[in-house]
Amino acid sequence: MHLRIHVVSSGDTIWKLASLYHTSMNSIIQLNQLPNPQKLLIGQAIVIPDTTTPHIIQQGETFWSLASAYNISIQSIQRANPTINPNNLIPGTTIYIPPRLHMVQPGESLWQIAALYGTTTDALLKQNGLINPNQLYPGMVLVIPRNKPSIEINAYSYQQDEEGAESVDAIGHLLTYFSPFAYMIKEDGTLEPFEDDLMLNAAKSQQVVPMLAITNLSATSTGTNLAHVVLSSQELREKLIDSCLQVMEEKGYKGLNIDFEYVQPEDRENYNEFLQLAVNRLHERGYFVSTAVAPKTSGEQEGLLYTAHDYEAHGRIVDFVILMTYEWGWVRASPQAISPINEMRRVVEYALSVMPPEKIFLGFQIYARDWKIPHEEGAAAETFSPQEAIRRAVQYNAQILYDERAESPFFRYVDKNGQAHEVWFEDARSAQAKFNLAKEFNLRGISYWALGYPFPQNWALLNDNFNIIKLS
Repeated sequence: MHLRIHVVSSGDTIWKLASLYHTSMNSIIQLNQLPNPQKLLIGQAIVIPDTTTPHIIQQGETFWSLASAYNISIQSIQRANPTINPNNLIPGTTIYIPPRLHMVQPGESLWQIAALYGTTTDALLKQNGLINPNQLYPGMVLVIPRNKPSIEINAYSYQQDEEGAESVDAIGHLLTYFSPFAYMIKEDGTLEPFEDDLMLNAAKSQQVVPMLAITNLSATSTGTNLAHVVLSSQELREKLIDSCLQVMEEKGYKGLNIDFEYVQPEDRENYNEFLQLAVNRLHERGYFVSTAVAPKTSGEQEGLLYTAHDYEAHGRIVDFVILMTYEWGWVRASPQAISPINEMRRVVEYALSVMPPEKIFLGFQIYARDWKIPHEEGAAAETFSPQEAIRRAVQYNAQILYDERAESPFFRYVDKNGQAHEVWFEDARSAQAKFNLAKEFNLRGISYWALGYPFPQNWALLNDNFNIIKLS
């Protein structure tokens, strides 16, 4: 099964979409976990189960070249895309490639069919909803799965231990790494104790690699001075690594993620030296080291958030780097997209100029924000899940708008007290745009910030776009 994204227009109902795409109403409702299936909103993105594969038209492509690339007939592409003019393919347009089908011949085994098409028996079973390879019979038509890129997926969670464990139980099959957030560093080079046992057990049961996240950031402080005290002392740097190793050995963490933010510009070299020390000491014990960096668009970018994050050094020293490509629409900013794709692209392009793609994780935030408008300077927005955003839009009968430049959905409503609001959130389209960015640049992974915000469309699309690498 592949997924197609349908944007609701006037008169659409679940029944109409089910008949249009030859699927069941129930499968659409389940996939999207719609809060109110009776009420679709104009502009709402709906994920539909489909046997076709989306393809973005590139310069110079024709139906003929696509037919030979995908090993199917030109006519079948035309039938799947009745609204597309084959003589005028516009680069950037998404078209849908119908599946390759195979009719089972007498005596054929699933293994033989898999070998014929360069796929695996597992992929064939999954693609066709079969439980057992012996269910084959002559004349049966199988959909041949297309190859998907493989990718690593990390997710952070700042939930309490029990809720975090529930989140990992729910989506751990789609994770490579999991990072409970976070162990706070202390001025004496030790770490604040942190309850993570249930989360770590959940990760283990889903073959997810646990990654120890350490930070200087607390709910009440940016930790600038704390980072300075530790990073500027050779003795405290060593002691902090000792503390990390102790926790890792005790709890079964396999790698370290260093997330020091608001570091003084003059501590840039100290930070780089600390990373080198961490790598030297952890690699010899078989552990990996990663960092999380602020979203920079050039090496010259100045400021407390940026200067000390030396992309070139991080890319050279550590095993991989997580780009925190989110929070343009931070909680006290004016209403705007939280992760606009045009800004994310600039960060990725800069990162690629100083480090290889196989070291880069694209950061992806999965929450929504609701601002009161007109926005007052410093007023805080409310943060909740994309599911809650849709629920509110339905409650206030809002039309969903889409910012094409930011690739981000938003809507406005007036509450029962007459207060106007603007909500920016993530949907199937904005998620797909981020997956396309990761594919375009062949990045190593995607890192979610943070679990605990239900977003079923995202996980369905992630699974549809990629093979998730499992290391343990």
